[in-house]
Formats: sequence, C-alpha cells, structure tokens
Amino acid sequence: MLSSFGKALERLFRKQRTPKKDESETVEVVTQHPTVESSKLYLKALPLRDLSDLDEIKREVRSGNIVIIRVNTLARKSIEDVKRAVNELCEFAESIGGDIARLGEERVVLTPSTVRIWRQKPPMPAKQASTAA
Repeated sequence: MLSSFGKALERLFRKQRTPKKDESETVEVVTQHPTVESSKLYLKALPLRDLSDLDEIKREVRSGNIVIIRVNTLARKSIEDVKRAVNELCEFAESIGGDIARLGEERVVLTPSTVRIWRQKPPMPAKQASTAA
C-alpha cells in the first residue's frame, strides 16, 4: 500500500522507518533574527491520522514552526484522503509563502515563509558520443 502511496506523492510533488509511538517529536532550533534579539522555532513531527489534523498542522506552521508530517497512518486508511490532505497543504504553503516537500515515502515537510527547503537537482547524465559512422 505504501508503494502506491509513494507513487501518489511523487505525482503530487513532481519536483525509514516510522516510530511506533503516535506522539509528537520536537526539536528546538534557536535562530538569530535581525529584528529580534533571539527567537525560537521548533521542528515538530506530527502524525496525520485524519483530515481534521490539518488544522493543528497549519496552526503550527502559522506560528513559525517547521512540521514534518507522518502520513503513513492516514495512507493505511485512504490514499485519496492523503492526496486531498497534501493538495490542501500545498495550497496552504503557497498562500503563506511557505514551502513543502516530500521526505521519502511516509513524510512531508512543511515550512513557514521564513524557511526554504533546499532541493538539489540531480546531475545530468553525461552524453556519450555516438560511435556510429
């Protein structure tokens, strides 16, 4: 099922292993901002169990946090709901000037407007010279 999910995410974006607990994981990142003495933002891993979880995810991003969304729980229930959720999150990211990207088969990262996701373009394969006369 996750294989078809991975393909579905690949189509949506065109551009490991999951912890058994359904608890949120948080990492604190301290940054220096030119106008603020020091501000804290958090990197949070949140599960997407249901479409109603989208409100909490959006709230976290609006407050300046980076969210890694584990979608495998919802994917086991409905791939269509995952597609709907990812499309909604893509529109949300665009509306706030944030960024969104796929992280493997089971995760999506969503960032506020102050954070960009680095994407490395795959190297172009070297063209071999034709040996035909």
